[in-house]
Amino acid sequence: MKVYQINYDLRNQRNYQDLISKIKSYGTWAKPLESCWLIATEQSASQIRDTLASVMDKDDGLLVARLHGEAAWRSLDYDTDNTMTNWLKEQLQKAA
Repeated sequence: MKVYQINYDLRNQRNYQDLISKIKSYGTWAKPLESCWLIATEQSASQIRDTLASVMDKDDGLLVARLHGEAAWRSLDYDTDNTMTNWLKEQLQKAA
């Protein structure tokens, strides 16, 4: 599996629910920061972009970047029990 980081900026309509549902449909996902998601999938960055763009407005920003095993982080949201840290370590090790 490949791990991708997804960042977005919903500008006018701000239809978060449809976008979040589409991201979660990948099955293996994490939300380490407010507008940042991570997913594990066999799809390419362009395929992910096109899938997510289907529920976004034309003026919304989107960045999909592949992570290749090396990462560093600090003070992630929702990581009080190291769940996010453990998820990241496990998924990035698989992606390396």
